[in-house]
Amino acid sequence: MTASHTQVASLFLDTARRSLVEQAWPRIKDCVAPLSEEQLWWRPNEASNSIGNLLLHLNGNIGQWLVASFERREDTRNRPQEFSARGAATAAELLERLGATVEEAGRVLARLTPEELLATYEIQGYTVTGLYAVFHAIEHFALHYGQIAFITKSLSGQDLGFHRELEKTGRARSRG
Repeated sequence: MTASHTQVASLFLDTARRSLVEQAWPRIKDCVAPLSEEQLWWRPNEASNSIGNLLLHLNGNIGQWLVASFERREDTRNRPQEFSARGAATAAELLERLGATVEEAGRVLARLTPEELLATYEIQGYTVTGLYAVFHAIEHFALHYGQIAFITKSLSGQDLGFHRELEKTGRARSRG
């Protein structure tokens, strides 16, 4: 691999880590913190998931796709259980569990090599490259973060204020 390939791999991994650990994860915590237990497990209908289910699901997905795969651990995930749970844990318990997994995934992303991104892995019955596994996990986390934010906004009727730093023009304020 050339120096430029190594730089691209490093930039990709750093961007993925920052997206997961520094952006989406803190926003999920901000969404969940003010919710009651009833709101945490509320679902609009049986075909939809509660925030509690989504937290369990994100924990399972990140643990499977980023931690177990790259750390060569046994995959013990029970995906159907993530969606069938009803009131299985408190918000604090779910956030603590997911926080530990996100932290571990952040360490994995910080140490991955370009060779690991090019290697193939068997994850959830799919044969994928490491690059695909990272991209999928970050994209998947962001998708469900959006659902959690939407449910929180629907339940609270309030703007979450995640982009307060933007001016009315939609641009970040100049620093000078």
